[in-house]
Formats: sequence, structure tokens, C-alpha cells
Amino acid sequence: MILDVLKIPHPLLKARAHLVEFDTPGLQSFVDDMVETMYHHPRCVGLAATQAGKPWRVIVMDASRIDKPGSQHGRVILLNPFLVRRSGQTLLREGCLSVPDYTGNVVRATSLEIRGKDRGGRLVEVKAHGFEAVVFQHELDHLDGKLFLDRVPSLETDVFRRKKYF
Repeated sequence: MILDVLKIPHPLLKARAHLVEFDTPGLQSFVDDMVETMYHHPRCVGLAATQAGKPWRVIVMDASRIDKPGSQHGRVILLNPFLVRRSGQTLLREGCLSVPDYTGNVVRATSLEIRGKDRGGRLVEVKAHGFEAVVFQHELDHLDGKLFLDRVPSLETDVFRRKKYF
């Protein structure tokens, strides 16, 4: 099922998500719906549960949908992910389904390590680089109640009205 994606200024987008257990009722079908929703939207490479109306620490992503350099793990589903390490720095233009009318320049780490759990509750460690690392950071921000707009260096010079949405 394609889920509705919340848009600014919905208050859940600014709320911190809470931990979730793999056996939470409805979680597995919700994750399936998140994946389907991500693939439904062209050029969408990630989705956080908060964007789909649940205050759970869950992300789905697939940075391989966009041809950019960096490690490519393909589809990743993580419960309760958190950042362990980050290094490097890059400035990239980001967009978001929850902020459909704008893009913005955001400074992000170029390499990172993430830990979380898979759908079965097993510990997962992921090392990501390049574009994939940026996607992880974007989705983790959603779980902490942050949007890319909160990270742009200057709202006056680094936010751009989107000309068209793919």
C-alpha cells in the first residue's frame, strides 16, 4: 500500500521518533508499505517512519536508485538506527518528499558507520560512503525531528524553489 507522506509543517516531522521492537504489532507490514512508497516516488532514495505518520525509529532506503559514487548496499531497512562514526565533509543539494517545493545545500559527512537492527531484530552495522552516506544522514535526521532545511548554511542563499518534481 502506498502511504501518504507527511509534508511541512506537520508536527510529527519535528518530533523525535521512539525506539521500536521488531515484534511491534503492524510493524512488518508498515515497513513493507514504506518500501513500496519509496519505490513509488521517482528518484526517492529513502523514507523515515515519521514521514509516513509513525513515530518509530525506522528507515528504509535504496541509494542505488540514483547513479552517484559511493558504496551501494542496495535496499536497507533499519530499526532503531544510530550514527556511530562519521568523517569527511561535502556540500550537496538535497530534496525531500516532505518538503516538496524546495531543495537546499546541506553539509554532510562523506563516510559514516551506522548501527541498528534488521527486521528480525538482529544487530546490523553498515559502513557507507559518498551519496549513500548522505542519504543515511538525511533519514536519521528525520528520526530526530530535523529536516534538511534545519541544516542549510543560509536560508537566504542555500534554499531553492524546486522547478519540477520527478
